Amino acid sequence: MLDYSYEIQAHNDGYTVVCGVDEAGRGPLAGPVCAAAVILPPHVEIPGLNDSKKLSDKRRRELFPIIKEQALAYGIALADHKEIDEINILQATYLAMERAISKLQIRPEAAIIDGNRAKDFGLPVETVVHGDSRSASIAAASILAKVTRDDYMLEQAKEYPQYGFEIHKGYGTKAHYAALEAHGACPIHRLSFLKKFYGEK
Repeated sequence: MLDYSYEIQAHNDGYTVVCGVDEAGRGPLAGPVCAAAVILPPHVEIPGLNDSKKLSDKRRRELFPIIKEQALAYGIALADHKEIDEINILQATYLAMERAISKLQIRPEAAIIDGNRAKDFGLPVETVVHGDSRSASIAAASILAKVTRDDYMLEQAKEYPQYGFEIHKGYGTKAHYAALEAHGACPIHRLSFLKKFYGEK
């Protein structure tokens, strides 16, 4: 259930400023991975807040400005396709998270992060499996990350219209693979993700 229990536990452990962190875009064949960090006021009510994957694009976009307005602080950051190819997707995800945390206007004392592992971000970290559907601040971060990345891919769709980024946002759909077959990779493709695809040719 989505609530503030993880944030409350962190407060009970002595941390007064706690941020939730999540990412979007680990799986796509193209574009960056995006992370967001959000510090919400205790028990703030944001109707409809949920894991971004459980919401429609329309609902995410409705919640996006509300979250930014209600948050005490938020940070959003990318690690691009070149960084993903250079250091791998996991390390690039951590890099984006670290950048997002560093952009927070208020320095957090602890972080709760979606997933089952994280690196040392220079502050106490608790990982929460399925955290985007269990923690309010992680859910808020998931929405900021998802909408920001989607908007980036919509812009790239104008630059590279032959790939259909506006539809699949870089994920490996049949249409995307067909476009790769026809046109090859474009400058924002993650070449490390395409080794198997090209290796089978």
